[in-house]
Amino acid sequence: MNKQYCIFDMDGTLVDSMGVWKNLGRTYLERLGVSPTQKQLDATGPMTMEESAAYFKQQFNLTLSTQQMIQHMNHYMETRYCTDIPLKKGALDYILRLKKQGVSLCVATATEEALAAACLERLGIMEQLDFLLSCETVGAGKTKPDIYYEAAKRLGASPCEIAVFEDAPYAIHTARKAGFYVVGVYEPVYAHHWSELQKLCHECITTFSSGID
Repeated sequence: MNKQYCIFDMDGTLVDSMGVWKNLGRTYLERLGVSPTQKQLDATGPMTMEESAAYFKQQFNLTLSTQQMIQHMNHYMETRYCTDIPLKKGALDYILRLKKQGVSLCVATATEEALAAACLERLGIMEQLDFLLSCETVGAGKTKPDIYYEAAKRLGASPCEIAVFEDAPYAIHTARKAGFYVVGVYEPVYAHHWSELQKLCHECITTFSSGID
C-alpha cells in the first residue's frame, strides 16, 4: 500500500469488536423477551444502529421507540468501548507508521461518532486521525458509497488516490465499485468470505503486523 490517503473502517478492522456487535442484537432483544432467528439478526449486518432499531421495532412489534432502543444499545456499547474492547493486533503500530510517512488518515465507521471517538481515544488512535466520520452523520450505511465519497471530499483526494481498509464483504464491494483502492483486513466473523475477498481487493492483510514492511 503506497497511497498518501487512507480511510479505515473501525469495527473488525482497527478494533476487535465484531464479536460484541454480532451478539448485540440478540442480547438486547432477549432482554426484552424476544427470541430472534439467526436470519433476522443476519439482516442487520450492513445496517446502522438506527436502521437496526427501526427493523427490530417493525419485525417484533415493539412498543419502545426507535430512539429509546438506540439509547439502550448505545449505552451497552459505550460501556464496552470505554472499558475492554481492544485494538486488533498491530493496528496502532501500523497507524503510527503511516502517520510518520505523512499519510492523511481518517476513520469511516457505521458506529455512532461519539461511541467511536470514545473507543479510539482510549486506544490511542483518535489523535492520529485527520477526522472521524460516521454513517449516521452522512445518513447511509456502507451498502452505499456516501461515507467514502464524503471522506474523500474531506481528505481533498479522488477515490483512486485513497486506500480504504475494510473487513466486511458488503463494504468492500461498495468501496471497490466506487473506485477506491481497497485493502481487505481479515476478520474471523467473515472468514468464509476470505477467498472471495482476496480476489476482489487490491491487496489483503491477515494482521496489521503482517502488513508492515
